[in-house]
Amino acid sequence: MLRAIGLAAAALGRTSPNPVVGCVLLGPDGSPVGEGFHRGAGQPHAEVEALAVAGARARGATAVVTLEPCAHQGRTGPCADALLRAGVARVVYAVPDPNPHAAGGARRLREAGVEVVPEVLRAEAERGNELWLTAVRAARPCVTWKFGGSLDGRSAAPDGTSRWITGQRAREDVHALRAAHDAVLVGSGTLRADDPHLGLRHAVSGRPPLRVVLDRAGAVPSHARVLDDAAPTMVVIGRGAPRPRLPRRHEVLEVPVVDGDLDIRALTGELYERGVRSVLLEGGARLAAAFAAAGLLDRVVAYVAPLLLGAGGRPVLDDLGIRTLDDALRLRLDEVSRVGEDVRLVLRARPLPGEPV
Repeated sequence: MLRAIGLAAAALGRTSPNPVVGCVLLGPDGSPVGEGFHRGAGQPHAEVEALAVAGARARGATAVVTLEPCAHQGRTGPCADALLRAGVARVVYAVPDPNPHAAGGARRLREAGVEVVPEVLRAEAERGNELWLTAVRAARPCVTWKFGGSLDGRSAAPDGTSRWITGQRAREDVHALRAAHDAVLVGSGTLRADDPHLGLRHAVSGRPPLRVVLDRAGAVPSHARVLDDAAPTMVVIGRGAPRPRLPRRHEVLEVPVVDGDLDIRALTGELYERGVRSVLLEGGARLAAAFAAAGLLDRVVAYVAPLLLGAGGRPVLDDLGIRTLDDALRLRLDEVSRVGEDVRLVLRARPLPGEPV
């Protein structure tokens, strides 16, 4: 199963709206006879890839899969049926499929006489597929807030300078984090202050994420770097605002305005309908606070630099309206690692199923 989880990770950021899935086939003597992973929507599922490698050796084999084999006909056929046709005798899977349109494969296999063993290394497989799983369960994209800051929680010095608070290794790591997400999102303030490109650099491979810019007034500068042809861009404006003229590859999305701000719940719903299952927030303190206050933060990835900027520096997060410690937004610290001279923290808003609270 650990091998299957590792295979699945090879396609992070490339499979939406589908999950990442890995599969290993073991012959009757326990030796591997085939393996595969899902590479993208419309391409063979992990089980089908593994079966193609195994050929006739799949008969009587054990299929070890990170996600319950699907039972529905989409762009590809049901994996449960493919396993049955190949003569697989036993199926071991980690995570039950939360998608009601695809679930039911385990039941179909059992009814056909196949031995089925569920929830093997479920917590580990959940972690590898958490972006998709969180999205499907919440019916909105999984939202990760990434920020780089000083030890005292500042993203810029009093004079506004911010390049570079974190070191080279941390900046390279951010691009790998970007590549794992379907979309990267900033607000108009960050766009005008930093003119970010939001593409992939530092030799990071993968499909560049959709670049999403929130600009209620629709006044994105025509020279903005996010409007180049390196990746598609979506400019989100308030309903009724003038529509900016964008190069053909990019699009404009109108969402309602609530209390003077774009309705981010409506935005996440629209993104989900478009197949976006994960969003990386790279905007400023105000944007992050809006998502946090709305209960839309699922993960935080923080790069903390060993420097102090003092009270005059720009804070990484705006006011959340919290006035007492009892009201604090508490997160779960799950991962701590050193990245160059900086420290990388990964925090989650809630545990995944099967993990201790």
